[in-house]
Amino acid sequence: MTPPVIKPLADSAGALVVCPPPHVRTGLGVRGLSLAGLLALAPAAIMAMGNFGLDAARVLALAGSVAVLTEALCLRLAGRDVDVDNFSALYAGLLFAFLLPASAPWWLVAMGAILTTSLGRVLFGGFGSNPLCAPLVAWAMCRISWPAAMDVDFAMAASAMHEPLAQLKYFGVQALDQFEMIDLLLGRHLGALGAVQIIPLALGGVALMVFKVIRPYIPLAFLAGVLGMAGLLHMIDPSLYAEPVFHLLTGSVVFGAFFLATDTASSPVGRMPMILFGLMAGVMVVVIRAWGVYTDGVPFAILLVNLLSPLLDRVRPKPFGAR
Repeated sequence: MTPPVIKPLADSAGALVVCPPPHVRTGLGVRGLSLAGLLALAPAAIMAMGNFGLDAARVLALAGSVAVLTEALCLRLAGRDVDVDNFSALYAGLLFAFLLPASAPWWLVAMGAILTTSLGRVLFGGFGSNPLCAPLVAWAMCRISWPAAMDVDFAMAASAMHEPLAQLKYFGVQALDQFEMIDLLLGRHLGALGAVQIIPLALGGVALMVFKVIRPYIPLAFLAGVLGMAGLLHMIDPSLYAEPVFHLLTGSVVFGAFFLATDTASSPVGRMPMILFGLMAGVMVVVIRAWGVYTDGVPFAILLVNLLSPLLDRVRPKPFGAR
């Protein structure tokens, strides 16, 4: 007689599952984390409306509202509780808006917000299950599908200002003499909403670290990776590669370091994996800017390193007694 096959965990479906450490406890739920992120973004949103006027308000409001409506519709169609009152969909929609120029047409904003929620979150099981940063998934889809509308320098060609990274890409380091460092710091140039408001985004990111909403390993390692790689290239050939501070103050580096790379679902958990994650993403930003097609390498750099998160999470110290 064939003995029965006994599977000890066969009847545990639906039981509470506790994954192995490391665990991170912030004391905040989804609603608290989302509200903290929204508060940290608020100064940058106000400055964006000061710099770009009602166009910035239009992009932020449309992206946030469409993301919330899409999340509610998807949850209703899936027969799940509609919990958009936790503000996570609103936060994701605003993060996508910060990747857009203020001149983005309404249909592009709406399409990106729909993709952020549907393709970036719901397709993988909802909040916390996405292997990639959801706003970046939508950004990549829009950037590939509608490159002219997503190109800041092209979309805002009527402006008298220039985008620093486009000037560097197409005209070389000599073209950067038109930009003073103080102008880059104060946002006196073209860029996406999250690429121009450097000071309020940095203050918001530091506040998130101080109040332990995010841990400092990924942001600091990300910025160190950008500065280190840019410094190395500038030291090799200063006539060809821009100064490290230029890379730090342009594009979505600050926004990506504090708000995109730290996405809880798509980034590693352990200390060393987070440091490696941040360093690799930061180095890749400069590599894409130097040799890639796109002027701002931040979104694609973070997306690519997101794919390595499961592998990086396996980098752990050996348990006591292990060889």
